[in-house]
Amino acid sequence: MLINFFLTLRRYQVPATIRELMDLIAALKERVIYSSVDDFYLLSRTCMVKDEKNYDKFDRAFSAYFKGLEDLHGLLESLIPDEWLRREFEKSLTPEELRRIESLGGLEKLIEAFRKAREEAEQAEEGKGEKGEEGNANRQGRNGPGGLGRGKKKKAKKVWDQRQYKNLDDSVELGTRNIKLALRRLRKFARTGREEELDMDNTIRSTAHNGGMLDIRFRPERRNTVKVLLFFDIGGSMDAHVKICEELFSATHTEFKHMANFYFHNFLYESVWKDNRRRMNERIPTWEILNKYARDYKVVFVGDATMAPYEITHAGGSVEHWNEEPGAMWIRRFMAGYEKLVWINPTPQETWEYSSSVAMTQDLVDGQMYPLTIRGLEEGMNYLSK
Repeated sequence: MLINFFLTLRRYQVPATIRELMDLIAALKERVIYSSVDDFYLLSRTCMVKDEKNYDKFDRAFSAYFKGLEDLHGLLESLIPDEWLRREFEKSLTPEELRRIESLGGLEKLIEAFRKAREEAEQAEEGKGEKGEEGNANRQGRNGPGGLGRGKKKKAKKVWDQRQYKNLDDSVELGTRNIKLALRRLRKFARTGREEELDMDNTIRSTAHNGGMLDIRFRPERRNTVKVLLFFDIGGSMDAHVKICEELFSATHTEFKHMANFYFHNFLYESVWKDNRRRMNERIPTWEILNKYARDYKVVFVGDATMAPYEITHAGGSVEHWNEEPGAMWIRRFMAGYEKLVWINPTPQETWEYSSSVAMTQDLVDGQMYPLTIRGLEEGMNYLSK
């Protein structure tokens, strides 16, 4: 049973290993839980899942494997032969208890009597519940609002079907805090600037060498020295992604002290701008950026790359003005001028194959296009940091 359960987890991409499976088997041998599928759910999740982002995958796999099972009794009945159970039961009885069972008609009669008594008790319990509902239709369930708790009949929604952890998956879109955590993969620290931070080790050493007279030493603060050029596509189809781009914009200003950001529309041409309200009057030549910012800057473009293909490949392709050179030419200049460049795309990665302009842009940046998700940002920052 556990082997098939383990294979089901792997089929649902839960990264469980044989080590976790052995831990689960060991826990079951020690009788940590018994005969409760809810307890088995919690125990198996604890043993098999080492990262909370995989909780939702585990819940889906568990639901698929144990579909329709309310407790472990039915599973045990199907796995353990009746004759074996009877023999084990009889071994636990004294000779006097065995004679008493025989006087009642044997073990079969006793089991039948127990089964009949249990069915009558369940029917009586159901009858009480129906009468209570007729008296007060809006009354809350005995186990909480709406009867969501687990009653004797266990008809409530199973905990693994509630899917409470779906938003912890690393393929979902981001919030500002998660963006900051992903961007921190692009770091290169150095101590630069004025000596304002207390250097405790050197202070102790210098004081000791000074015969115990306090000699306080300072050092420059440790800072992230990575330099970033950030370009945001704005307007048009990007209006649907304004919120997540605002969060990314906020996070980058917190994480990178050496950063310059600019805007463009649809694709990069001969000029960009820093203020959208004055974009028609205060444009910055793209050549100026290429000449001003050194080769050690990391370049990040953020845009959905969704447009007519001629906007990339042809002069005059821009929908706002006449561009003397195609946008593809400007991207090639950035690729040649800087060591590392990535394109972050806010649209779902599974839709990229349906857009020819996305494929063209991906080719222009040598395949370094990443989705605007936790995993996508982490992979993009890892590439830039190499």
